[in-house]
Amino acid sequence: MKNGRTHLAHKAEHAVDLETGAIVGVTVQDADDGDAETSIETLITAAEQIEAVLPKGDGLQEVVGDKGYHSNQSLVDLEAVGVRSYISEPDRGRRNWKNTPEARAAVYRNRRRIRGPRGLRLLRLRGERLERPFAHLYETGGMRRVHLRGHTNILKRLLIHTGGFNLGLLMRQLIGVGTPRGLQGRVNALVAALLALIGSLPELATRIGGPHHSKIARSRDVAPWTSVRETWAFTSDC
Repeated sequence: MKNGRTHLAHKAEHAVDLETGAIVGVTVQDADDGDAETSIETLITAAEQIEAVLPKGDGLQEVVGDKGYHSNQSLVDLEAVGVRSYISEPDRGRRNWKNTPEARAAVYRNRRRIRGPRGLRLLRLRGERLERPFAHLYETGGMRRVHLRGHTNILKRLLIHTGGFNLGLLMRQLIGVGTPRGLQGRVNALVAALLALIGSLPELATRIGGPHHSKIARSRDVAPWTSVRETWAFTSDC
């Protein structure tokens, strides 16, 4: 492992959309491989997923990463496929570019981008949007250690957890709540709102339709309450 132990270990990498915070790519690779090497497979997976969701979109255009993903070859490869890089550069001191002029140009362009206002904003956003899924999946979700064998089985478990995380983002956009714990305390409010709505139906019918409609509404008071109560019990049982 990275700390010198010889236990079996695996490294999971995520590709996260900085606009929405959704995870668009997950890979499981050997833990003794460098980040610059494993990032290629992760970016390919993310590009395929983006193309599958948005076939008419522009695809993967920019990549933001920390200094562990900075290398001459990775920057050259990203420019070759038309992807702009915003990867933090480690302090390597004065470098000799005599034999690598292409790498020199790619490194300098990446350096210029990360020092600009947009690059600084993207790097700050990376720390917010990328670290949050790791905390949810591996700390809170208990995926830091798994009792599984092989990359394939571990990746299946990761995909299930990742799908739950993305589903939580979608539910938060639709109803304002993305986790089961967030629903605590809101069930009573929902039941109270339903009861208030049902109780106001006879009065509303009286104001709109007169005595005749009021009599019809009062004669059917039991049916709506019974059906709503049964439906709510069935939903809660599920």
